Amino acid sequence: MKLALTILLELVGMPTLNNAGLITLDRKAILKPYQPRSFVEREFLTDAEILANVGGTLFLNVESYPNYFLITFKLHNTNKFLQFEVSDTTTFNPQFLSWIMFNYRTVGFNSINYDLLVLWASYKEQYAPLLKDITNDLIIYNKRDWEVKKEYKFQTFNTPHIDLIEVAPLKGSLKLYGARLHTESIQEQPFDIDKDLNEFEITELKKFNCNQLCITEELFNFMKERLDLRESLGNEYHENLMSKSDAQIAEVILVKEVAKLNGKRPSRQNVEPGTIFRYEVPHYIDYKTLDLKKLLERVRTAKFTVMPSGKMDIPEEVKAHVKICNGIYRLGIGGLHSSEETVAYRANDKISIVDRDVASYYPRLITTLGIYPASCGPNFLTAFNQIIDIRLDAKAKKIFSRDKGLKIVINGTSGKLSDVWSTFYSPDNTIQMTVSGQLALLMFVELLEQEGIKVVSANTDGIVMLVPSDKENTYEQIYKYWESISGFTTEETRYKSYYARDVNAYFAVKLDDKVKKKGNPYAEVGSQSGTQLDVNPTVQICSDAIEALLAKGIPIEQTIRECKNFTRFVNVRQAKAPGAHKNGEYLGRVLRWYYAKGELGCIQTVAANNKVADSDGAKPVMDLPKEFPEDIDYQWYINNTKGILEDIGYSPRPKQISFF
Repeated sequence: MKLALTILLELVGMPTLNNAGLITLDRKAILKPYQPRSFVEREFLTDAEILANVGGTLFLNVESYPNYFLITFKLHNTNKFLQFEVSDTTTFNPQFLSWIMFNYRTVGFNSINYDLLVLWASYKEQYAPLLKDITNDLIIYNKRDWEVKKEYKFQTFNTPHIDLIEVAPLKGSLKLYGARLHTESIQEQPFDIDKDLNEFEITELKKFNCNQLCITEELFNFMKERLDLRESLGNEYHENLMSKSDAQIAEVILVKEVAKLNGKRPSRQNVEPGTIFRYEVPHYIDYKTLDLKKLLERVRTAKFTVMPSGKMDIPEEVKAHVKICNGIYRLGIGGLHSSEETVAYRANDKISIVDRDVASYYPRLITTLGIYPASCGPNFLTAFNQIIDIRLDAKAKKIFSRDKGLKIVINGTSGKLSDVWSTFYSPDNTIQMTVSGQLALLMFVELLEQEGIKVVSANTDGIVMLVPSDKENTYEQIYKYWESISGFTTEETRYKSYYARDVNAYFAVKLDDKVKKKGNPYAEVGSQSGTQLDVNPTVQICSDAIEALLAKGIPIEQTIRECKNFTRFVNVRQAKAPGAHKNGEYLGRVLRWYYAKGELGCIQTVAANNKVADSDGAKPVMDLPKEFPEDIDYQWYINNTKGILEDIGYSPRPKQISFF
């Protein structure tokens, strides 16, 4: 993204002719001059402090411009920084940089693929234009690390380092993760990455770089448990797992264990595009109703074709919708989903609301179906089952690190079956695993519905049902029978009430009055395991108010007006490149705002001045306020909460007047 220092803002409608000869409007946003940001004041590490903290952790970030190159470090749990600069008038001591890298553990974000490479290039040659060329080759032209090292004749060195990009779930940017963790300041790259910087811009870039390190540190601290588990597993298996995702850890450890059993390391199998696989129906899958029998036959004869990308082309037979009594269920490679919308249920003396989930759904499918990658042979299952046994033993003995660490390995394995670059790549097994799970769950639904037990929701690895009091024994017989033939183990949760917008978004009140919330915008952000870093905060005060209402009967107005945690009122959203603005003030791609009294207009995209969704009345808050704002529009949040209550079926929607 290019952002010049001074670009004016206006919406220009210039009539032009497109290739078809039609008149279109050339719409473009022109932005106000860049305004300096007031980030935390920097303090620089003294020589004595650098020596005193040897062996500690430094956070690392690199910036490269045609006439300026900057490496910045931040010492963990301090506000102390260390900077290395290259410009027309400035260089640094490369031996000092090397000493830092070998005597500290460094932490970055996407640093293995960029920061470390350019850092070691600067160790060899301190020339800003050259370092900018390397940057462009890596980021713009997507050259591999070995290509740039060969072309520019430099080498990298193995030093203690953690790259957080794979440890964090999914593929968010650092700024997006920061916004989800309610970091103090969010800022996009402040200047055009291809321009020569002046002194003022260099000063602002240094502040930006320090702020990036503050966000990196927040993310590092938040993911402490995930990193501790990686360290424990790495020590046990003698592997460096600190910068790896859950799935990557599973592959490293399982490949190592399979290699021991096979006597050689397995290699990824090559599956040619156009290869056709057929699904093999497990012996226990059997249906009673005609529609499901027809579905099973269609799936049995369907052709699953490997596409040029290595992914599977899912035939229409598997994408089918199927009806069981009054429920509609959708099949797909991602899992089974029911189709309910705006449903509400309350338990009473005659009806119980029961949620039954399959424990370790995908790992259990691997073991019960006996599937293994051709690259590994049957010893894959031997190694996999050994890890499961070790993990269960650790769980029984309450050895937390081994229990949770091996859970990462077990749960991360299934995703590697469909990873075209993985040693475990086996699209045929992916089909067996995912389709079997859905067909088995449909069988469970059919068994229940035929006995008068209504299923109200089904989602990938579990179902929610209404169990009449006189059918409790029948319900128990059905789930035990289904477990016995499928090999699954299920776990039960009972609810006092269940309110759903759809299968992926609901509130459920448990018997102990705790509330389970699922789906955006209801789910909580920020579990310490890091599993909720994939959820944007979306005016969570509204979810808080509904939770308090459902569990304790507290009026929503009371919860909203009494809350003094400002972060519960914010909305976070990501705009397409090059980002968005409000009234000409550039905000970046990651947006954060709240709803304020008297705030007019909306946030708009830079590219076309289109409105960013849900931003009417939004007041940007890229820097969190020091004091709780006095202009919060409480009525907006109250009205929004009432709308959610209608969406989940708690409150009836107002009747629409029809004039026809």
